[in-house]
Amino acid sequence: MQLVKIIPCLDTKDGRLVKGVNFVDVKDVGDPAEYAKAYSEAGADELVFLDITATLEGRQTRIEAVKRTVQACSIPLTVGGGIRTIDDIQEMLDLGVSKLSMNSAAVKNPMIIEEASKRFGSDKITVAIDTRKSETLPSGFEVVVSGGTKGTGIDAVEWARRVEDLGAGAILPTSMDTDGMQTGYDLPMTRAIADAVKLPVIASGGAGSLEDLYNGVVEGHASSLLVASIAHFGTFTIRQMKEYLTERGVPVQLG
Repeated sequence: MQLVKIIPCLDTKDGRLVKGVNFVDVKDVGDPAEYAKAYSEAGADELVFLDITATLEGRQTRIEAVKRTVQACSIPLTVGGGIRTIDDIQEMLDLGVSKLSMNSAAVKNPMIIEEASKRFGSDKITVAIDTRKSETLPSGFEVVVSGGTKGTGIDAVEWARRVEDLGAGAILPTSMDTDGMQTGYDLPMTRAIADAVKLPVIASGGAGSLEDLYNGVVEGHASSLLVASIAHFGTFTIRQMKEYLTERGVPVQLG
């Protein structure tokens, strides 16, 4: 079993770190650069920076906030939200961002995944898949876009397989149903996607306890764990998360 990564997620709005529940009810938390620095020093393996309103507002990711966050941390940073073109990806990589995450743009134009992975390398391209429960689709999960405001009718597992075929390097599935609830990841959805592809899958949306992290790996079959509320609000330190997983037999980089 490969080392499982702990990845704090920095959801941002107007350049500020925020946290919501079910993709709404968003509250201000602080400065993303300050949190990035703290997580970097605390032993996080990577960071994800998501500009959660960029797509809805039809604009690019806020460059200034990304720039400050990149400068503040010494671990790989993935940036998503408003990444629509190859030029957008190039601009972010030029700032020192390690990887790019695409969601709505990839659904709208799947070939951008193939083009980006060929040009920059698969390891640079993560496809985020936002989901919600569906009684009409085979897997039971539908892909949603535009910050969870629009259903697509696309089956989440089928989309994950296609994303892999197009050359993505990792998949970041987030359940709208569990996001911010702190009741645990959507394990059936995470596992369905993880079992359908060979790519690394990052569990996201809903971790509220140390056991949730363990379940994300053991039951959800995730290879990395995205955390937000339990980290931002000081419920657990990165060290506590990693020590718990180690005690339960899940391999992590303790550093």
